[in-house]
Amino acid sequence: MSRFALVVLLLAAAACKRPAKVAPPADAPPGRVSPTDLEVVKPIGSANPETVSPTVVRDDMALPPPSEALGAPPADVAGVQLVRVATDLERPVALVAPPDDPRRRLFVVEQVGQIRILENGNLKDGRFLDIRKFVSRDNEQGLLGLAFHPRFAENRKLYINYTDRGGDTHVVEYQVSATDPDRVDLASERPVLRVEQPYSNHNGGHVLFGPDGKLWVGLGDGGAAGDPLKAGQDDKQLLSKMLRIDVDAASPKVEIVAKGLRNPWRYAFDPATGDLYIGDVGQNKWESIFVVPGDKLTGHNFGWSVAEGRHCFERSRCDMASFTPPVADYDHRVGCSVTGGVVYRGKALPGLDGVYFYADYCTAVIRSFRWRPDGIRQHWEWKPILDPQSRLGQISSFGVDHDGEIYLLLLGGDILRLSSR
Repeated sequence: MSRFALVVLLLAAAACKRPAKVAPPADAPPGRVSPTDLEVVKPIGSANPETVSPTVVRDDMALPPPSEALGAPPADVAGVQLVRVATDLERPVALVAPPDDPRRRLFVVEQVGQIRILENGNLKDGRFLDIRKFVSRDNEQGLLGLAFHPRFAENRKLYINYTDRGGDTHVVEYQVSATDPDRVDLASERPVLRVEQPYSNHNGGHVLFGPDGKLWVGLGDGGAAGDPLKAGQDDKQLLSKMLRIDVDAASPKVEIVAKGLRNPWRYAFDPATGDLYIGDVGQNKWESIFVVPGDKLTGHNFGWSVAEGRHCFERSRCDMASFTPPVADYDHRVGCSVTGGVVYRGKALPGLDGVYFYADYCTAVIRSFRWRPDGIRQHWEWKPILDPQSRLGQISSFGVDHDGEIYLLLLGGDILRLSSR
């Protein structure tokens, strides 16, 4: 892959007129196309605390071409089904299990600006967090991500990613109330990051703690179509980047650890290996899954908007040798918006240990594979087994419970668990 230089930049507020944020069609899936003939003004990424010094970090790494074989799972692992565990949620987009929680609660993020508690298979009354009055409501905006601090049992800290009423991205730290473990203390708010968003789509929105103990934040390219701001390859913009933040620092610094992502809609670390899996929503032709090994997580350039996955997007300057390629992709005959998933490390389905699941939002295709540095293996198509009558729709996210079991979230309101028959 290419060597991109170590860059240190100071983000400061600047007075400039932004283009009006324009929403994609109401029925558009995450990361899909929106108008291209909009006024373009380069956004200024700003953050709280006021002084932030992002750093581009790199490791030497080149991945081999993907292994593309796709088939049906064998009989010894195919005896699985999807079991509904909750329904009637309002646009669920994330399910998160806090570490070391004695009650083994699951927390469900609703895009409208709420977090609900799922405990012992039941949705609790009331809201763990309710910021509906603060969040924007366009199709790809709202409350988009939740992560619990690795020492949550001690410090009660959690982190959310949302877009405000102006459409800008905020990553905020909260603490759970000292007197009510089922309620966030809104007065404990601590801003961690703010990034101006020029359009209403491609916000990314996921937050996740990595094996390094830092908070990882994936941002899309800012929206519209075709990366009009050229954020993908611009080291001076936080858009289109994978960031990490040491939230335990008194003045958190933001590092740019990878670039060239169009709209990373869900990424996950394998808890056993530390490998990072990223689902990146494509433009008009290709949806991509990237994997980078746990010992070489930083410094990758995923190519956007010179490349769309393994394929040239700007052919006049497309040097594919300089980019980290996806390990798997699919074209728009299969789907139109990838939903990145998780690696199975549970106990109920031992034949699937180490298998990564992903899906497509538009067609509810569900696939999986095993990854290793020389390519992918056992690339399986699950829809005929898990959804033979094509009843699933709008798979918005995946989640993992305290036992490593996998859940699928449907934007229409259902949560399903992968289970043995």
